[in-house]
Amino acid sequence: MKLDIKREDILAVYEAGPEAVITLINSIIAENQKIIDQQAMRIVQLEERVKSLEERLNKNSRNSSKPPSTDNFAYEKPKPKSQRVKSGKKVGGQEGHIGTTLKMVDNPDETELYKIEKCKNCGKNQRDLKVKDYEIRQVFDIPPVSIRVKEHRAEVKICTCGCINTADFPEDVKYPVQYGPRLTGLAVYLHDYQLIPYDRCCELLSDVCGSMISPATLIRAEKICFEKLEYFENEVKKLLSQSPVVHFDETGMRINGQRNWLHVASTGQMTYYMAHIKRGSEAMDDMEILPGFSGNAVHDFWRPYFKYGCKHSLCNSHLSRELTGIYENYNQLWSNDMKVLLLEAKSCVDETRTTSDCLEPDQIIQFEKRYDEITKIGIEENPSLIIPQSQSKKRGKKSQSKPKNLLDRFIGYKEDILRFIHDFDVPFENNQAERDVRMMKVQQKISGTFRSTQGADSFCRIRGYISSVKKNKLSVIDAIQDALSGKPFIPNTAE
Repeated sequence: MKLDIKREDILAVYEAGPEAVITLINSIIAENQKIIDQQAMRIVQLEERVKSLEERLNKNSRNSSKPPSTDNFAYEKPKPKSQRVKSGKKVGGQEGHIGTTLKMVDNPDETELYKIEKCKNCGKNQRDLKVKDYEIRQVFDIPPVSIRVKEHRAEVKICTCGCINTADFPEDVKYPVQYGPRLTGLAVYLHDYQLIPYDRCCELLSDVCGSMISPATLIRAEKICFEKLEYFENEVKKLLSQSPVVHFDETGMRINGQRNWLHVASTGQMTYYMAHIKRGSEAMDDMEILPGFSGNAVHDFWRPYFKYGCKHSLCNSHLSRELTGIYENYNQLWSNDMKVLLLEAKSCVDETRTTSDCLEPDQIIQFEKRYDEITKIGIEENPSLIIPQSQSKKRGKKSQSKPKNLLDRFIGYKEDILRFIHDFDVPFENNQAERDVRMMKVQQKISGTFRSTQGADSFCRIRGYISSVKKNKLSVIDAIQDALSGKPFIPNTAE
């Protein structure tokens, strides 16, 4: 910036005497210093901006919470680094592993005999020779699939009193012509479990079964299944609210072109999904699980969860990735030391779990002592910022660096982070909920947005039922048919 001082002004100051000259020089120096201070402040702002952009560019699924699908292939994709500690075992099936392969059965459904007519060497007739043995080969296949029509006839009789009596049809036979539970159950299975879109699902049934089922019929079957599963959903919510450990997670989902949220609450035995316009406590209240829940809620440090008075356990896999990002982008030693500590604690818990249900008190004390020492190192690497007086009176939370924010989380939520070393029922990570969310995200990638809230609610309830059935190692198709018949599967006990 150039100071605008005219020649006449300089001459006037010169004629005024030495004191006027000194005053002018001091004003020029002060103005220059002000410009330098402004430039220095601007340089600091630009450096912070560059650092923020570099950090954003360096983020990937390995050092942050970003999913693998968002990794940028325009740059060299980072080699995957597993969080697991090497076991030293060879890759592949281990010794003693029971493999699965086709085995011959003693009573095949069909036998086809191939006879010998003549000798392959001399050509003599072999028809009347006694069979010495058989060489057997078995082929496993499915029979041709075709629609089977079953006609139901109800007798009609006229009594001597003149009354016309008609026999009762079964409860599930309501219309003159309709599809049976096996076919509609298969259609629901293909769409809601295998995630095949409506049109392709109908095309598959036409090609394989010869059935010209329409998308409207499939939608109607899903609606019936949705209504039949209301009791199942209510029971699952009740069981989850009574469970000692429940995993929670949420992710975005689009309904009718607008952003909504998919919430999941699950254990190793059951799954509950809910679509909601909100992500926070309003949606969690509507789930009717967390209010009054007294067990351990495992989640990914989404603030609204802490509104509820239950015990909390944070996902250490998420924390490990964030620690990796801090170490790579800011080169802070405490983050790498903390990640090593968490993984060592997990290995110790996994090893102890085979022989005991808790760690020794001395082991817990040592882990907590190391934890505190690492956070002290972190405080030294992240001293408190000196806030200028002009900004000290500003309202709201003062901004901090990302390493300091993560460090504050480790300091303030130590009990929730290390809960897994105190209680072996509490897992190290929130992988259960993330696995349950994953296929719901796959559905959106295949079919895109849901066209209505009813469609989203229907899919969530049916998919929650299917997930619970799979966790209990039952046949999905049979379970869907049971649901359509009004006899859905209900988990016996909470995890």
